[in-house]
Amino acid sequence: MIAITIRQLGSALLIALLATACSDGNNNNDKTAGPEPVEPAPTCAEVMPQAVQTCVADVNAAAGDCYFDGGRACSADDPGFTTALNALSEAVEGACQDGDFMGMTTEAAVGRLSNACQSQSDALSWRTFGGPQGAVWPDADAGARDCLQIAQQTAAQFTDDSLTIINECLASGDCSNAAGAREAALREATAAVAEACPDLASLIAVKPETYIQRTADQIDCLTASANVDTTGLELSCGPSFVESLPPRGEWTQIILPEEKWGSRCGDGTDYAIQIKPAPAGEPLDRVLIALQGGGVCIFEEDCRNRLDSGLFNAQDDQPLELGIASNDPDNPFANWTKVYLPYCDQAVFTGGGIVEKFSDFEVNRFGSLNLRAGVRAARDIVWSMLDAEGGSGYRPDQIVALFGGFSAGAYGAIYNYHFMLDEILWPRTAAFPDAGGALDNGGIGVRTLGDVKIPQWAVTEYLPPYCFTGECAVGPELYKAMSPRLKQVPEQQMLVLSNQKDQTQQGDAFFSDEAQWINAMRKAYCDTKDLNGIQWYLTSDSVNSVHVVSIQDAFYYGEVAGERMVDWFSRAVNDPDSISDFAEEGNFVSDIPGSLPFPCELP
Repeated sequence: MIAITIRQLGSALLIALLATACSDGNNNNDKTAGPEPVEPAPTCAEVMPQAVQTCVADVNAAAGDCYFDGGRACSADDPGFTTALNALSEAVEGACQDGDFMGMTTEAAVGRLSNACQSQSDALSWRTFGGPQGAVWPDADAGARDCLQIAQQTAAQFTDDSLTIINECLASGDCSNAAGAREAALREATAAVAEACPDLASLIAVKPETYIQRTADQIDCLTASANVDTTGLELSCGPSFVESLPPRGEWTQIILPEEKWGSRCGDGTDYAIQIKPAPAGEPLDRVLIALQGGGVCIFEEDCRNRLDSGLFNAQDDQPLELGIASNDPDNPFANWTKVYLPYCDQAVFTGGGIVEKFSDFEVNRFGSLNLRAGVRAARDIVWSMLDAEGGSGYRPDQIVALFGGFSAGAYGAIYNYHFMLDEILWPRTAAFPDAGGALDNGGIGVRTLGDVKIPQWAVTEYLPPYCFTGECAVGPELYKAMSPRLKQVPEQQMLVLSNQKDQTQQGDAFFSDEAQWINAMRKAYCDTKDLNGIQWYLTSDSVNSVHVVSIQDAFYYGEVAGERMVDWFSRAVNDPDSISDFAEEGNFVSDIPGSLPFPCELP
């Protein structure tokens, strides 16, 4: 098998390096031979990239074997993983002293590289087989399994070939031909997957070219993790992709040119984000990412009415500093690194890069690309600042993040949470969709529009590989699909928030009757409250229509069933296994004719 060949070659190269490091340069079997020149032992900087390459090859091979031979995902302590990571640790410890790699201790360097090896290999496996739960593989027939096997092995070989090109060019100091060689390897891998899997998108949402391109992006992240100096390479990930660093404790707008980031607002202008790194003395690796709201336009007249509203431009948006995003000393997130993602295509952060043409105007639907560009830019800024700070540097598995949105931004948080976990690889991220539950009215609503707009807005490739049909536009259906992949670590949860009376959210989801809306929300709560990693906090103002609760102090610092929302959020990041659902019956049945009690027992 290809994967075994990679593993054998990688291990042989690593053994050779270690043997050279341990040799005294003498031929002990020839007593008459004179002393031979002593080869200098490989340096830490030489050993680490090769050790990472070998580790990734071995972990990719082990991950494939678990599916191809065992029919399931590997356990976290799979012997193939353990052996690969132990070999990586031994190689680095044998060649590196404290301070050799970016001033880190050897232990910290091993931790960084081990995480890079395992997590980037995991990302390939999850993209291929349907998340860490391997949701696609069990239902795949023999032909589909052959397709997925060839795709995974081709991507693994492409990874190894690319890392060979990169490591050789960096070692020689001449990377002038690296870009061309990498592009040729990418084309070859894409063609191989396309030949074996012409219908790959029907299995895991992505076309062969996207499948391999995302592997190429992972390779760039691996390279940035394993090398101090990547001069001569053009990487799409890591500190070298950052042009300047914002000051700490201040909001800075970062404009993302389309030619570099692939992002674009509805009116054709460049996308922009706002970032405020944690104040000096506060940890940079606690991150709040907030997605702006602003409704949705689907039909021509809706969009025409919004043309002059400013809703299609991100560069004039100012970040929110209210409630969960406030600087209030009583807010536990006041001094976190904060990222604000404006909303500028009226497609609830799902546009896949198409231009929707109406009779006399057009709207660019790039919401998915904008969100991904914004998060990647923020990641690379945090990465650069953490590496410059010293200590253990950037460790994605040590980032604690809240990824949420308000109204339309809540839809965006639901539809893009998997990206934070599966591709950005921040496992300790909790999502908080506030007032955007994507509930379905049973008629012409979220589900039926999902059937139409997911393909029309080119969204499919940006949804999870285990849920990308029209029903996956419905919040509770997506919760059910995502639940098996959550809680790999305690922080990994979906924190669903809303007031039960919310006429704005009701209208956005095409519910004409308020009681029907409230009953649908209560049913959604009861249907999903016991799912792994799904938690609810429902406020109960039955007099006022309240839209978005986490940025209103009355609700953020208020109580539901004896629990303050602010404390619920704090426990979600500090003691995540302790949180539970909070909802109250309230006076809805008496205040709103037709509304029904919760169809389940409340906690």
